Amino acid sequence: THTHTHLSHQVHIVTWNVGSAVPPEDIASLFGPSVSEGNVDMFVIGFQEVNSMINKRLKDALFSDQWSELCMDTLSPSGYVLVASQRMQGVLLLVFSKYRHLPFLRGVQTQSTRTGLGGCWGNKGGVSARMTVFGHPVCFLNCHLPAHMRNLEQRMEDFESILQQQQFDGGAASGVLDHDVVFWFGDLNFRIEDYDIHVVKCAIDSNKLPLLWERDQLNMAKITEPILEGFNEGQLSFPPTYKFDVGTHTYDTSAKKRKPAWTDRILWRLRRTGSPVPTHNAALQRGLTSWLGGATKVTQHLYRSHMGYTISDHKPVSASFSLHFPFRVDTPLVELQVNKEWYKVSDATVRFTVASTYQRSSWDWVAIYKVGFRHHKDYQAYTWAKGEPAAQVVAKIHLCYLSLTESHC
Repeated sequence: THTHTHLSHQVHIVTWNVGSAVPPEDIASLFGPSVSEGNVDMFVIGFQEVNSMINKRLKDALFSDQWSELCMDTLSPSGYVLVASQRMQGVLLLVFSKYRHLPFLRGVQTQSTRTGLGGCWGNKGGVSARMTVFGHPVCFLNCHLPAHMRNLEQRMEDFESILQQQQFDGGAASGVLDHDVVFWFGDLNFRIEDYDIHVVKCAIDSNKLPLLWERDQLNMAKITEPILEGFNEGQLSFPPTYKFDVGTHTYDTSAKKRKPAWTDRILWRLRRTGSPVPTHNAALQRGLTSWLGGATKVTQHLYRSHMGYTISDHKPVSASFSLHFPFRVDTPLVELQVNKEWYKVSDATVRFTVASTYQRSSWDWVAIYKVGFRHHKDYQAYTWAKGEPAAQVVAKIHLCYLSLTESHC
């Protein structure tokens, strides 16, 4: 019998406009207290304004930005693996999962849409990653929308064109909003209307944040803009996260005197469950799903800012969620059989069987990893899984076997 916890999936999301800064030594607190406890199933991080200077030390590394490396350094020791990453100039999205979930994350695809300079430049826009999580299509969308009070309309237009342009291959969930669950986050750049800077700062100092909520452009737009229908957000119980003097907790004292604003946000949306016309199996399956006991539900547990970080003019924001699945698809498509412990080179043999639904490809490969691997290219050795399903994975593994101990495999 499936327990309740078996059907819920914990997702922790972080968004941070890092303002081209060099990463701090330690970002562990962004991921909450329980990274090492492993209570979270997935960490999703959206950065904006990542410096595109190539870092000399990392020029040979797969990920040539220090933020990806720092996140892997922080999360991989606790058993999290980078599943998807997509970067468009300064906009970077990273999705980590517990490695035991990897067989059940399928159809991983990423997309990016440039909206800066009319679509010619990637300093603004959106990057996304989508996948089915235990059979349920989920999409994560990190956006950096245009700045300034006056550009509300441009923000809405850019968001709309990001949603239109991001199309994924295959399956019923081809557009962002077709997914059962969408998480939309980033530096969305919405401002606080009407009140002048003194009123806003006074409301913050006297902790009268509800006064500011009703003049927040995103809150107002959710009422009037059809494209935002269905998007949910937790209560903004933390002060505006922009704009600070770098190195301080003081709101902008420069000549520009930017009004504080909740630019950095995390929202979610559930797919409307009508009764879909069963044109093909996926739609039919979805129809049955909603008939058999509802769709995926989302519960938010936490929505907070992290005031301690001062390297940027924005403060990071994080949120944690439970995804409650009505059922879980958790039969592996590929199973590996290792006959016995490996004591000598000739023991280093793996057989595998594949599910009948699995689409074989000449690009299939089998690899050997050390415990604590960081991403799918972090293997010790691999070999092409050609020929019959019961292939012997020997050649390349022999080369590395001698340097691996049993505890590493």
